[in-house]
Amino acid sequence: MAKTELSARPVRVKNKTPAPIQITAEQILREQAKSDSLSRPPASQITDEIELGQYLDKKRKNFENLIRRVGPTNPAAWTNYARWEESQHDFARARSVFERALSAHRFDHTLFLNYAAFEMRNKFLNHARNVWDRAVSVFPRVDQLWYKYAHLEEMIGNTSGARRVFDQWMRWEPDREAWLSYVRFELGMRRSNGPGRFSRD
Repeated sequence: MAKTELSARPVRVKNKTPAPIQITAEQILREQAKSDSLSRPPASQITDEIELGQYLDKKRKNFENLIRRVGPTNPAAWTNYARWEESQHDFARARSVFERALSAHRFDHTLFLNYAAFEMRNKFLNHARNVWDRAVSVFPRVDQLWYKYAHLEEMIGNTSGARRVFDQWMRWEPDREAWLSYVRFELGMRRSNGPGRFSRD
């Protein structure tokens, strides 16, 4: 009983004057971040082909382990892996990663979007067309895929290709906005060909 009373007593502060140097929580956090950065090992420098090969193998192993850990059906893990391969300019490997991702996770159209964007970014236009063809055949009701596919053809000046994409899309009887985008495309082609001329390529 007496012990409880003793522990309940308030502790007296002897010196209530402010300290000459005031330290904020922000300063404490900044100091902690600085000490963390000093304790980190220095960034390793790659000096030859053997070290580069070891680095690449280690990174690939990390990506493969991550995919195994989070499950092969996680599209973000696959996309990050493919983008890393792209950053190494190993386009064949990046393509291989996307293909593996699609076989593991067929029902996510964002993988097709990322895959086609990768091909377009690196100017592999025929590869991009193949990806878009596959995407719209698997997801014919996802308008975004059709828009992007038609935009690719229009962007490179392939009017007949863009028209073919729109014609395929219209067979699925999409909403009003899709039809209006087709009309806008045709009107744009008519304007670019001059009055009185309407090219069907």
